[in-house]
Amino acid sequence: MKSAEVLADAFERVREAVHASVEDLSPGHLNARLDEEANSIAWLVWHLARVQDDHVADVAGLEQVWLAQGWADRFELPFPPESIGYGHTSAQAASVQVASAQLPLGYYDAVHEQTLEFVRGLDDADLDRIVDKSWTPPVTLGVRLISVISDDLQHAGQAAFIRGVLLRR
Repeated sequence: MKSAEVLADAFERVREAVHASVEDLSPGHLNARLDEEANSIAWLVWHLARVQDDHVADVAGLEQVWLAQGWADRFELPFPPESIGYGHTSAQAASVQVASAQLPLGYYDAVHEQTLEFVRGLDDADLDRIVDKSWTPPVTLGVRLISVISDDLQHAGQAAFIRGVLLRR
């Protein structure tokens, strides 16, 4: 198995986890917060998709799906379009509200498609390219992609946990 195939498989697993956490949920479940400081499923999926979109578009030299395909307008969020959720206050996280599962899943799936198109075109040598010199040691493309996968799976797991709690109430 080649590195590109491993990365594509990992991103497919993220997609499966996202869909399993979101599909068939009501807007009430998607927007619910387990307490006044907790993130909702809607925020978690929006955030993980924004991080993936932002980071992959950056290393691939592409425009973010969020802007290129009009997702920023569809979500109608009260913060700048470049926001990806890092540093959000509880009130900002609460403002990510969706009317159906189709909105976060549609955006995530569009990001996923752009990500797969990019990673399937990589060869092993590409993964050693330095993409961020602000860290010590500098971050390679391979490390950045694994970081995105790790972050996405953690947030998808949080969304799955919240789903389980909400469906048992």
